[in-house]
Amino acid sequence: MTDAQNPAASSTEKSIASAVENAKEAVTDSVEATRAQLESTLDAIEDRLDVKKRSEELYERAQRSYDENPVPWIVGATAVAVGVVGLIAWAIFSDD
Repeated sequence: MTDAQNPAASSTEKSIASAVENAKEAVTDSVEATRAQLESTLDAIEDRLDVKKRSEELYERAQRSYDENPVPWIVGATAVAVGVVGLIAWAIFSDD
């Protein structure tokens, strides 16, 4: 029998072909969506692990903090300097 002799078979084949095409499109769309999501995730990870960018942000934050109120920074730097001088004096004048 040919398609002309059996129109139901032709209609069924067209239906199956259409369903297969729809399934292919659905899978393609799903893969593209997953790919886009993966790209976004990798971009976010790369942004968080960018050491240069993070150090620049930290420097800017410290600079802003110093510009707003330098007193704690000056006190901290003085404390560190006294500690270093104390360690050097201890190393020079100790009996060890």
